[in-house]
Amino acid sequence: MVVERSEVDLKDRWNVEALFPNLESWQVAYDTAYPDQKPRWPEIEALKGHLGDEDPEVMKAALDLYFSHDRLLSALYTYAHLRHDEDITHDDHKVAFSRITAIAHDFAQETAWIEPELISLPENTLNELIKSPQLKDYRFHLDKIIRLKKHTLPPEQEEIMARTGKAMQTPYKAFSAINDADFKFNKVEDSNGNELELTHSLYGMYIRGHDRPLRENAFMTYHNKYMNYENTLCELLNGQLQSHIFNSRVRHYSSSLEAALFPKNIDVSVYHSLIKAVSSEIGSLHKYMGLRKEILGLEELHLYDVYVPLTEEFDMTIPYDEAEDLIIESVAPLGTQYQEILKKGLKNQRWVDRYENKNKRSGGYSSGSYDTLPYILMNYKGQIKDLLTLAHEIGHSMHSVYTHMNQPYQYGSYPIFLAEVASTFNEELLGQLLLKRAKSTEERIYLINQKIEDIRGTLFRQTMFAEFELMLHELLEKDQPLTPQLLRQKYRELNQKYFGPDFVFDREGEIEWARIPHFYYNFYVFQYATGISAALALADQVTKGGKEEQQKYLTFLSAGCSQYPIEILKNAGVDMGTPGPVKTAISRFSKLVDELEELLGSKKDSKSFKDSKSLKR
Repeated sequence: MVVERSEVDLKDRWNVEALFPNLESWQVAYDTAYPDQKPRWPEIEALKGHLGDEDPEVMKAALDLYFSHDRLLSALYTYAHLRHDEDITHDDHKVAFSRITAIAHDFAQETAWIEPELISLPENTLNELIKSPQLKDYRFHLDKIIRLKKHTLPPEQEEIMARTGKAMQTPYKAFSAINDADFKFNKVEDSNGNELELTHSLYGMYIRGHDRPLRENAFMTYHNKYMNYENTLCELLNGQLQSHIFNSRVRHYSSSLEAALFPKNIDVSVYHSLIKAVSSEIGSLHKYMGLRKEILGLEELHLYDVYVPLTEEFDMTIPYDEAEDLIIESVAPLGTQYQEILKKGLKNQRWVDRYENKNKRSGGYSSGSYDTLPYILMNYKGQIKDLLTLAHEIGHSMHSVYTHMNQPYQYGSYPIFLAEVASTFNEELLGQLLLKRAKSTEERIYLINQKIEDIRGTLFRQTMFAEFELMLHELLEKDQPLTPQLLRQKYRELNQKYFGPDFVFDREGEIEWARIPHFYYNFYVFQYATGISAALALADQVTKGGKEEQQKYLTFLSAGCSQYPIEILKNAGVDMGTPGPVKTAISRFSKLVDELEELLGSKKDSKSFKDSKSLKR
């Protein structure tokens, strides 16, 4: 039974009171910081037109003011969005979140002149500014801005672009509202005829269970809900992608992909190389699908069959407190300081909002700001996937902790391209510990299967999503309209390509694209695939190496955004400018599949490795 937010035990909630004791105190801070005046930041406005003055102190003053206000705004925003996500139907929290979001847009609008004015300065003035001792702490920040010179608009046009920001968020906000709050699913039956509640997080649990009729019923019911709204969901996604194209064309990029990657100094070849490398090795995924079909004893393999563990003899259910202890133990290769920070955060500081409650945002994430604790949203159910998700989000949070410990505010966040490296690294360490402690062949089979699933879901699945996302942008860039039928057709074709000849694709699976929030994130998903490739390489270096490898990894965590992401990874020992790390990760996947096949070889006729409930549709 899903409980109300008010029924959740305090120890199971994240410690938002560390930011503000309550909404009233947040409101006081908000009203103090943002009086009803225009401009809201007159001291920043007073510097407009003076960035080219010979005294670099003027530039320093502008940047100091900008980042000090941004820092306060980030803390206020963090509180409001965490409260909002606890229960997205709570009116007071919705209002607070809406108000701080509006302030964030006002801030973007009122400071939109800074970068264009800076970029418009004569080249010799820019060079002198960058070299000045007063601006040494902002040198790389300024370099990143100047690099965008040919894609930055005149100040008045940048102000217009800033004003469009709020409207551009409408498609995603509408999708989030309908997906997380408005959608209510019918109950579903298990193999014994019992009616069970269906929610986003329960769907994830059912689809991994050994009760095949329940898996099928949950899959059909869940996706039919999206199918009933396919026209609305198609228009929402279309609106979001059109905003990406609008931005790329107005800023004179060759494509939406280039517009998304250029500010991070990531060449589009990295994206295309990922898809090409995975496509060239897709046979390893086909082999695994064939093995899965054989072990489960199925005549047909469907989407609702591809997540269930290949053994039900070993039941791995992990209580939340045990999950924390396992993760803390698993990060021992990173040293005692890392472990102690993590232990304090989980056990004493209440970083994690642990369990599902009514109207809580689905899924999991790590959030926070420079001056706050890292906060982790979970909907923990005790399954292996929940344990891995917790390890994943802790990786993000510890990345933030080390960055904040070692970088000033202007470099105190890490680029998205690096975000999934630290999180997947922690998953790998946890997986290694679990395998080391496995007490039986069945447990080893289970864990190897889970690691295979991790790589499949993060490398292969996310690359499929990346290919789909690129395809949709390219269609729109050629002025081809997106329709529900076209989206379903393209999604079906990609699934058939990735899953291979042993896979039967149901009509309901064609609508899966409609429930993936990452398609609204502007070329985000490919970084899961590059991230796991880099993470597997780094984990191998750290676990097989010594103090030097450990320190190189901790230096990676500490770098924030003080360099371009490709360079930060190179310094850590991984070159993502080549297909090598991706192909190495796929090779690891293939070896795991071979090991799984070998372990199962003597047991493949055993009932313990088949779906005992119902093996046929």
